[in-house]
Amino acid sequence: MSVKILAIESSCDDTGAAVLVDGKVLSNHIANQKIHEQYGGVIPELASRAHQENIVPVVDIALRTAGVKPEELSAIAFTQSPGLIGSLLVGSCFAKSMAMALNKPLIGVHHMQAHVLANFIDDPKPDFPFLCLTVSGGHTQIVLCESPLSMRVIGETLDDAAGEAFDKSAKLLGLPYPGGPLIDKYAQTGDPGRFKFPEPRIPELNFSFSGLKTAILYFLQENQQQDPAFIEKNLPDICASIQQRIISILLNKVLKATRETGIRDVAIAGGVSANSGLRKALQEHGEKYGWRTFIPKFEYCTDNAGMIAIAAYYKYLAGAFTALDAVPTARAAF
Repeated sequence: MSVKILAIESSCDDTGAAVLVDGKVLSNHIANQKIHEQYGGVIPELASRAHQENIVPVVDIALRTAGVKPEELSAIAFTQSPGLIGSLLVGSCFAKSMAMALNKPLIGVHHMQAHVLANFIDDPKPDFPFLCLTVSGGHTQIVLCESPLSMRVIGETLDDAAGEAFDKSAKLLGLPYPGGPLIDKYAQTGDPGRFKFPEPRIPELNFSFSGLKTAILYFLQENQQQDPAFIEKNLPDICASIQQRIISILLNKVLKATRETGIRDVAIAGGVSANSGLRKALQEHGEKYGWRTFIPKFEYCTDNAGMIAIAAYYKYLAGAFTALDAVPTARAAF
């Protein structure tokens, strides 16, 4: 009998629904929320309201695209943690209601574990154990993955995440939100070696980006005092130099992790893994140091329900179901 799972993702500001059949994602639809752009960041209350508007049509599209009827589903999956609590509540309440109405089991999924398992949606897949660099707006971690249901964080940021470093740097440059993708865009025509930014000396496998953000602020202030049009004249080179430093901070720690663990399969995941510079640099490091590298397709890097579906699939096989009285949480241990 086929395993058919409907997955719902609503951890932040994108409403996603996906349908998976026997480990294969057949549909993966997202409703983006443009309203936050005018505020320069996500407004939680507005995100919750938009999820309420979007969730029914997104689920309907996902089911119809996959050619699966609700009564044919084996389980309903949803993002349980971490995320914005109001957004999580919309997705969890919808999933619970649907599971009760259809008398189907419920599967709660950890958002960051799902990002890691996005590497198992398509071939080739990494072998266990492998290392995964998870990089997003709220998280930067090195995860040692021993099995689909057994992962542990061996390094993480002590302050800002890599995605925050990109977005905050973009804000300093006067770029609109979300600024991370714009830094990537301008960096492609810039010289990454023109401007030098410091790399923090953080012990073990942990990260820090707050000092880099401060260094960029002072760098821009000093140069703008001499030339008010400094940013406009040098934007591609500034973006390329900022991006190069963020990437070097990330990959130097990954290199250290491979040497300490002896693991040669290395993956990336999370929204920042869509960054073209990071994807290219990881592949180059793999060739240089003998890693096997794994990079999800762009559609599975940012928040999406496809990754929730693949994580739920492994939990379904293990019989790891969730009670109907389970509550979503804004923060949760990995």
